[in-house]
Parts: sequence; C-alpha cells; structure tokens
Amino acid sequence: MSKRRDGGHAAKGPSQRQLRVGEEIRHILADIFRRGEFRDPELMDLNVTVSEVRISPDLKNATAFVMPLGGSKPELVAALNRASAFLRTQVAHEMRLPYAPRLSFQLDTSFDYAEKIDRILHDPHVARDMTGIVNTGDDAEEDKEEGGDQNHGA
Repeated sequence: MSKRRDGGHAAKGPSQRQLRVGEEIRHILADIFRRGEFRDPELMDLNVTVSEVRISPDLKNATAFVMPLGGSKPELVAALNRASAFLRTQVAHEMRLPYAPRLSFQLDTSFDYAEKIDRILHDPHVARDMTGIVNTGDDAEEDKEEGGDQNHGA
C-alpha cells in the first residue's frame, strides 16, 4: 500500500504540473485555432478564445473552456467536441507527454458570471448599502482625526 503525499486527504487544487500542462495545451489549442486547419465547415472561420484548460490529475483528460468571439454560438461546442480526436492528434504532435490527453470542450460561463456579479454590485440597493459602509468608515476616520487634533493642541 502506497502512502499519499498529502497525508491521505484529498488535494485542495490542481498540482503545479496540472497547471503547467493545462496552460501548454491552452497555448497549443489557441495556435491551432488561429491557423484554422479544419475540414469541418462549422469550424472553418473559427474565432474563439480558449480561456482555460483543466486537466485531470493523471493527465489523461483535459477540458478546454472556450468562448466564441462575436456572440454566443451554441453549435460551436458540439463542433469542437466532434473535432476533438483531430485536435488531440495535433496537441500530441506539439507536446512531450507519454500520451495525449482526451480533449473535451465546454462553453466558458465565467464571463457571464462576472457580468452578473457586476450587475449586482451596481444595483441601486446594493450601491446604497455599499455607500453606507464607506460613509461609516469615513466618519470613524474623521472622528479619529478630530480627536487627535484636540489632544495635540492641549
């Protein structure tokens, strides 16, 4: 029975190697998409951003998060998943790994989530609450400064 490095607890996040390999795959995919060497007509004029690649701990599976430029295209992810075998081969030619990871593609929703948070923060009710917190902090600072000035003058 082998001992685990993390003391038997589940890992908190991806390892340094996972991050490094994922970033290398991201760069390779971006370069492949830039060249546009696809046979699939849906991917011919592909204009997409690869925002992140997450890879499994055993480096055998990778999920690429993509965002089409110029609006949402739901058929894009299906087309990329159809072309994943071709893309896997292309990635394998450019990487030095014992085996090429299986690729899957998902639409990156982090931009939508960030926009939602931004809308919430700019909501008048939330802005009012945020202003109240800032004013309370400013009042406390002013009181502190006024008290400090009185003590120094005496």
